[in-house]
Amino acid sequence: MGRAVEAVVFDVGRVLYRWDLRILFEKLIDDEERLNFLLSEVVTEEWHFQHDAGRPLADMVPERQAQFPDYAGAIDAYATRFNETIPGPVPGSLEIVRELHERAIPLYAITNFGAEFWDGFRPTAPIFDLFRDIVVSGKERIAKPADAIFALAARRFGHDPEKLLFIDDNAANVAAARALGWQVHHFAGASALRHDLEARGLLKRR
Repeated sequence: MGRAVEAVVFDVGRVLYRWDLRILFEKLIDDEERLNFLLSEVVTEEWHFQHDAGRPLADMVPERQAQFPDYAGAIDAYATRFNETIPGPVPGSLEIVRELHERAIPLYAITNFGAEFWDGFRPTAPIFDLFRDIVVSGKERIAKPADAIFALAARRFGHDPEKLLFIDDNAANVAAARALGWQVHHFAGASALRHDLEARGLLKRR
């Protein structure tokens, strides 16, 4: 199926692990209207992306609390209880990782993940012991879909982009990687990914 793949590069959030801010905040806020306002205006994914891109929580949190003092407690919980927004693996994905590892396929990751949150989450996820290297946006202060993070990753991983298969759920990230010559899979579930990997000869057909 086209060009050979030397290594597989995973995204983390919503590819390997589920992620949903609502899961944390619905524990803290009973009122549906307040909860929806929090998620749409206060602790939004767009605001969270600042941490993914390298901005420290020590800057982000007080600033946001000053803007939304009625939600100060929830904003603090975002900073201190972030792991609760990650309820577990995406069904079927970690099994694919293990099977690729068993077949001696080199594994890497590029994740948009805040540095402080990554340091809190990584010890809870031993699956990443199987990965040779992981590029974390918050540590590099470069986030997908910027070309620079893909260039950095290719250098670090030691493979030509056209020999790497990049797997991500975000269409913009997939398009950016494809434009730079990477092979890509737009993730929509483990079943379709498995089928693609089987077609590429990276997994045995079931």
